[in-house]
Amino acid sequence: MEEASSRNLGTTLKVPSVRELAKQELATIPLRYIRDDLEKTSSSILLPQVPVIDMEKLLIIGDDNSELERLHFACKEWGFFQVVNHGVSSSLLEKVKSEIRAFFDLPMEEKKKFDQQEGDVEGFGQAFVFSEEQKLDWGDLFYMTTLPTYLRKSHLFPKLPDSLREIMEEHSKEFKNLAIRILCELAKVLRMDEKEMRDLFNDGMQIIRMNYYPPCPEPEKTIGISPHSDADALTILLQLNETEGLQVRKDGIWVPVMPLPNALIVNVGDMMEILSNGVYRSIEHRAIVNSKEERLSLATFYLFNLDSELGPAHSLIGPNNPPIFGRISVGKYLEDFFARKLDGKSFIDLMKVETKDDES
Repeated sequence: MEEASSRNLGTTLKVPSVRELAKQELATIPLRYIRDDLEKTSSSILLPQVPVIDMEKLLIIGDDNSELERLHFACKEWGFFQVVNHGVSSSLLEKVKSEIRAFFDLPMEEKKKFDQQEGDVEGFGQAFVFSEEQKLDWGDLFYMTTLPTYLRKSHLFPKLPDSLREIMEEHSKEFKNLAIRILCELAKVLRMDEKEMRDLFNDGMQIIRMNYYPPCPEPEKTIGISPHSDADALTILLQLNETEGLQVRKDGIWVPVMPLPNALIVNVGDMMEILSNGVYRSIEHRAIVNSKEERLSLATFYLFNLDSELGPAHSLIGPNNPPIFGRISVGKYLEDFFARKLDGKSFIDLMKVETKDDES
C-alpha cells in the first residue's frame, strides 16, 4: 500500500487566497482574474430545470419503475439531476455545512497549515494552475482524498479540526452508500452487469472539494470555477448556503441550477460516459460569482479503484455496440487529467477511439 498512499493526484502552482483578496474591498479585480472568454447566462425565465429524482421511488422493486426511466433520461439528456428523499439525515448535512463554513472562517495562518504542498493538488488553494500567466478563478478550494482511508494524506484529513474531521468521517461513509445505490440503479437501467459496476467501486476512490466563492466587485468579468466536465464517475454536490451559482450547459445555453431544500445535486462524470460507452454524457458546468454574497459548496467525487482499468463496460460492448472509447489504467487517467487546465470536455475527447469514418 505504500506506493498508493504516497500517490499525488497532480500538481498545481500556489496562488493567493481569493478570500483574503476580497477582504481588501477592491473596486476592481486584479488582471489575472479578468476573463474575456465568458459566455453570458441566458436571461429567459422559461429555461428548463434540471430533473428531480426521488430516491425512495427509485428503489421500489418492479419492472415498471417510472423513476428508473426518469433517472435514465436525466443521465442521457442532462447529465445532472437533483435527488430528494436520499436517506442522508438532515442533521448530518447541517453539521457538514456548519463545520465547513467554520473551516473557511479560520484565520489565514490556521488554513495555511493545510496549504497544497509542492507537486500535489491536495490541500488548500486552487487547482489546475500551471503557469504564472494563466487566468485564475475567483474562489478558494480544499481538495482531499477521503476514501479508501489508506490514501488519505497524513498532513490533511488526520490534522483537521476535531469536529470537522469527525463529521467528514461520517459524511464519507453516508455519501459513499448513496453513490453506490445510485450506481447500481444505473447499472440496472443500462442493462450492465451489476457485479462489474460493484467491482469497479470496491475500494473505489472518494475525493472531496470544499469550495468558497467570496463576493466579487466585478462578477461579470470573472468566474468562480471554469467550465469543465468532471473526471470521475459520479459527483454529489451539497450546496452549503442559499446563494445560487452553479450553471450547466444544456443545448448550448447556460442554465442556472436552483437547489431544492434538502436535495443533493448529482452529475455524471467522464468515467461514467466512458463506462456507458457514450449512452450517458458528462456535461460542462461552471460556477459564477456575484457582488454581494459568498457561496459555499461541497463536491464529493466517486472514482473507480486505482487498480482497475477504465473503458466501456465489458457487459455492454459487442459486435452491435463497438467501443467508442479506448482503455486506460485509472491511475494513468487521473495523472493525465490533473496535468491539464480545465477546458470544457477536451480531456474526454482524447479518450475516443478513431474510426475509419473519422480518418476519411
